[in-house]
Amino acid sequence: MERKTAFITGISGQDGSYLAEFLLDRGYHVCGMIRQAEPRIPADFQHLLDQLPAGFDRLSLVPGDLQNAEELLDILRQFQPREIYHLGAQSHIQVSFQEPVETGDISGLGTVRLLEAVRHLQLPARIFCASSSEVFGNASGPLSETSSIHPRNPYGAAKAYALHMTRIYREVHGLFACSGILFNHESPRRGSNFVTRKITSGLAALLKGTQSELALGNLEARRDWGFAGDYVQGMWQMLQSPLPQDFVLASGETHSVREFCEIAFAHAGLPITWRGTGLQEEGVSNEGRVLIRIDPQYFRVESDKPVFGDSTLARQELGWVPSTSFQKLVSLMVDHDLDRQ
Repeated sequence: MERKTAFITGISGQDGSYLAEFLLDRGYHVCGMIRQAEPRIPADFQHLLDQLPAGFDRLSLVPGDLQNAEELLDILRQFQPREIYHLGAQSHIQVSFQEPVETGDISGLGTVRLLEAVRHLQLPARIFCASSSEVFGNASGPLSETSSIHPRNPYGAAKAYALHMTRIYREVHGLFACSGILFNHESPRRGSNFVTRKITSGLAALLKGTQSELALGNLEARRDWGFAGDYVQGMWQMLQSPLPQDFVLASGETHSVREFCEIAFAHAGLPITWRGTGLQEEGVSNEGRVLIRIDPQYFRVESDKPVFGDSTLARQELGWVPSTSFQKLVSLMVDHDLDRQ
């Protein structure tokens, strides 16, 4: 039986590392593209290489850039993958406001360069493109595959363009190309510039004494948070489906930054209470020590309405069901960062 080869852009990120593990466990040969600008393999991905036996030949890491069409063509021509997972993007919202042109080039046009390379090579590959709930902007939930697209930041706009172009390549050029409209999904491997990981790593630093307090933005901001390990399984399930189509992956519930803090701190044995209001609100320990303060610089530029996803189609068509609760997710992240200190 022929071994399947999968190509992953953004393999060194949170989703990429979980997906690589998932596919390697299923006997795939995995080719992962890493930007040439990266000086080394990120620490949260290094464990994958460390645990592979000597002579292991099912994981290939190659330099490449979504802004370079020729590099994409060369990689696809060399490895001839049967499944492509396009996860690479500039995905931080605040950075997208600071660097809108680069965000559009990487997160939007990068998708088209990849699709065009597959079309040009006439590669019989199935393609998954990671989209985002940010394409919906501040629409009220529950949000599904048929909800209106109205992004409110450059990252969401780039992802909306990529979403539409993926559909065009599916409908016009006949590619097996689908998008997963992914709501927020976190893990111990989440980047430290995202609020969830900022909370759990900051909590660990507070307990160790290397940080005096944790500065956060809007405590009432609510997100539909799930576990990244569950979401990469959904990506794989989309490419095993008989026909390509777009799917929302979401937990279907929202939780606030405040709730995340309360669960995280309680899990670490450092329960907090709140005092004050507005920008003067603080999270304090039982002894009255200030642990959390509000800093206006961390508020999002656009308004922060709660949105949550409706993944009914994925549950019915793919049998995808997230297995990790919100409380379990927070606990996993806290335990990981406490162990690292």
